[in-house]
Amino acid sequence: MTHNFRKLKIWSEGISLVRDSYKMTRTFPEYEKYGLANQMNRCAVSIPSNIAEGSSKGTDRHFGKFLETSLGSAFEWETQLVVAFNEGYIKEEKFKNLKDRIQQLQKMISRFRGGLGH
Repeated sequence: MTHNFRKLKIWSEGISLVRDSYKMTRTFPEYEKYGLANQMNRCAVSIPSNIAEGSSKGTDRHFGKFLETSLGSAFEWETQLVVAFNEGYIKEEKFKNLKDRIQQLQKMISRFRGGLGH
């Protein structure tokens, strides 16, 4: 059973997070360009990318594996967000907003995955 990823809220929320991740990491120090900034953006891109790739799979079980990977990337991104805040790269208000958003997305992915029977 395939899903149209473009119609999935988890995918569109993931795409929104990618945009905000790139916008945020552009403000990081230049020496983080190939470090934390690159890692955060790759993680952010991984979230909706795995949702999209998984949606093409023939079974919900297979799709669930890609959702699990997407969820892992979301937790990894949250950890990197904490590092960015602790290093003083982002202000507390921005940190709290993004932390709330990533945690909400994690819940959404988990619920969606659970609805597939996982």
